[in-house]
Amino acid sequence: MTRPEPRATLHLRALTPQDEDAARAAHDELAREGFDFLLGVRSGERWDAYLRRLEDERAGVGLPDGRVPATFLVGDVGGVLVGRVSVRHALNEALSVVGGHIGYGVLPAHRRRGYATAMLRGALAVARSVGVRDALVTCDDANVGSERTIERCGGVLQDVVDVPGGGGAKRRYRVPTSLRP
Repeated sequence: MTRPEPRATLHLRALTPQDEDAARAAHDELAREGFDFLLGVRSGERWDAYLRRLEDERAGVGLPDGRVPATFLVGDVGGVLVGRVSVRHALNEALSVVGGHIGYGVLPAHRRRGYATAMLRGALAVARSVGVRDALVTCDDANVGSERTIERCGGVLQDVVDVPGGGGAKRRYRVPTSLRP
């Protein structure tokens, strides 16, 4: 696996047709940790069809029940995918408990380099652009790395809740997007 230079600049961008192999490899890698890199990808789905669905989701077109408009972006450092972020433009009942406005993940080989913080900061700008004033961002109660990332980005702990169905405890933070009324 190609590794970017440490401290290289991270850019958030949409997936492209050229990203298929790297994105599918990232998905397989994070699946071993129980985490989805590619949200909602279907087994055997053609890449161009998946990219169209992501664009439709961003525009709020043809959303299945339980889905909200969302922007899916990857963290790119020197042409290498290091992580991903999803910015939900609104919350439904489930997202208001766990999931929140922003979800992100960094591939194991690229952790502890500040990429999660850079992705969350970029995601907050996206959230602001779609009208979110204070983003709800959640993490597992035991995920100290995510806790620190959220707090570095201005997150204030709202509460810790037990996830229905045995999902464990989640820390729920409010993070300002700097959007003023």
